[in-house]
Amino acid sequence: MADRLHVFIEGVVQGVGFRYLTCRKASILELKGWVRNTPDGKVEAEFEGSREALERMLIWCQKGPDFSRVDEVTVQWSSGDPLYENFMIH
Repeated sequence: MADRLHVFIEGVVQGVGFRYLTCRKASILELKGWVRNTPDGKVEAEFEGSREALERMLIWCQKGPDFSRVDEVTVQWSSGDPLYENFMIH
């Protein structure tokens, strides 16, 4: 079983390196999954890994990288069989 965190991040989150830096942070935390921009201006991501690493990733997502402004993060926790082998930017 793998713990999973799915987030939608709202604010000034596109065009500021959010996806790239999310990927970098996920790699540091040894998380797998993906991140992408949505048509309505949000960033959406799904992370898979240890609960401790996921909680650290969530704290990072709530702040975001420099030049971003995070207004709201919608969070969904789940678990199940592992789905991912690496972390990708879509």
